[in-house]
Amino acid sequence: MTRVLGIDPGLATTGFGVIEKDGPRLHYVASGTIRTTGAGTGVALGDLPGRLKLIFEGVTEVAQRYQPSEASCEIVFVNVNPQSTLLLGQARGAALTALVMAGLKVSEYTALQMKKSVVGHGHASKDQIQAMVQRLLSLPGVPGKDAADALGLAITHAHAGGSLDAMARAAPLNRRTHAHFKGGRAY
Repeated sequence: MTRVLGIDPGLATTGFGVIEKDGPRLHYVASGTIRTTGAGTGVALGDLPGRLKLIFEGVTEVAQRYQPSEASCEIVFVNVNPQSTLLLGQARGAALTALVMAGLKVSEYTALQMKKSVVGHGHASKDQIQAMVQRLLSLPGVPGKDAADALGLAITHAHAGGSLDAMARAAPLNRRTHAHFKGGRAY
């Protein structure tokens, strides 16, 4: 049995979801959110380092509590607002660092890949993701949006992770080691 932790990174709210894969069957273990704003966090809205620390500590705690064997995280897409993209990237970095420090192999998936895997098309709404995650994991209720995305990432990895690993072993990437650098460009 494989236990997979999915992380949907966000600066205000980071979602997490833990599932177990037993052959073709998926079983729900836990899900929730790590919040960096609001009452009880002890962190001011403008305190970026404090918020990143909460994300790191929260993901570390989830990994310690549920002992996953693998992890998956959403790849950040570029927003219209570059500042938002940078902030989201920093939140993602804090989450990835916590996963790596916990000794987990981390696979990364785009939102489009997750939506296609869980719902069947890449333009699925949050409501559709929530409904399909509820159905796939036989949950009694609809999970929250961030937790549903995280569970969707864990489901995506449970279905696709083995195939992607097999392809990587069969055809490893050959990186260029002979390139010359001139003015910051590789030739």
